[in-house]
Amino acid sequence: MITCNVNLSGPIFDGSHQTAVDNFILDARWEVGTQGLANVQQNLDQSIKYPTPYYETQVIIQRFAQADIVHDRDIIYGRWLEGTSERNRTTRFKGYASFRRATQELEGQVDSLVEHVLTRHIGRM
Repeated sequence: MITCNVNLSGPIFDGSHQTAVDNFILDARWEVGTQGLANVQQNLDQSIKYPTPYYETQVIIQRFAQADIVHDRDIIYGRWLEGTSERNRTTRFKGYASFRRATQELEGQVDSLVEHVLTRHIGRM
């Protein structure tokens, strides 16, 4: 007669997997948000001819309960620089579209960013 013993252990069986999944999601969101911030900064560096450091230092990533958001702290002229204010319609300056371009770039980078985070977390899951 053959006897087989199976030992079930690990996060899936002891219930701690949800913590590992939650940590993965938080880290993946932060990684993607950080890359988004880097994309915005790079676009601003390429676009602004005579940069003053103030605006670029106001562009930050902020963690909220459901999302990590890259924004410019609602700087009064931020919408004008982006090209989404009423003034852009009546002036020659149509904006830099730094955030829009950064979002488009980020869409192509998300898979590799999340995969990189997943490889760090897979052992804990």
